[in-house]
Parts: sequence; C-alpha cells; structure tokens
Amino acid sequence: MGPFQWIILVVWAISTIALIGFILMHSGKGTGVSDMIASSLYNASSATGVMEKNLDRVTIIAAIVFAVCVVLAMFFFPQGIVGI
Repeated sequence: MGPFQWIILVVWAISTIALIGFILMHSGKGTGVSDMIASSLYNASSATGVMEKNLDRVTIIAAIVFAVCVVLAMFFFPQGIVGI
C-alpha cells in the first residue's frame, strides 16, 4: 500500500469517528428519553440555536469528507487488495 492509500484510510477513519460523534451531539427533536436528557443539558437561551447551526455545518462537512474518502477508496483500493 502506498502513502496516499494510508492517508485515505486515516482521513476516512477520523471522519467516521467525527461524524458519529457529531450526530450523537445533536439534540433530540422528540419527547422521548433523548429529549429528557438533552433538556437538562441545554438552556433555553438563544445561544443554543447558534450552537445547533454550527453543529449542523460541521456535521455536513464531516459527511462530505467521509463521502469523498469512500469515492477515493473505490478507485485506489480495487477489489480487495486492502488485506495484502
């Protein structure tokens, strides 16, 4: 495996972990258990809306990086040579 393939794998792994974390940090929109937990963490101030918008932007950026890594991996890892 070449250095570019290692870079793709590392960026892919980091973007995967970041995307999972960012998605889990979003506040719940329902009235279930996640809303009960999130209501104790968030205040009713206007700063929460700004934080949520910024979190949305960062989540979208992480999703785009993840998707680009998937497409690059399709070209640079043809048919199962990752295990070699």
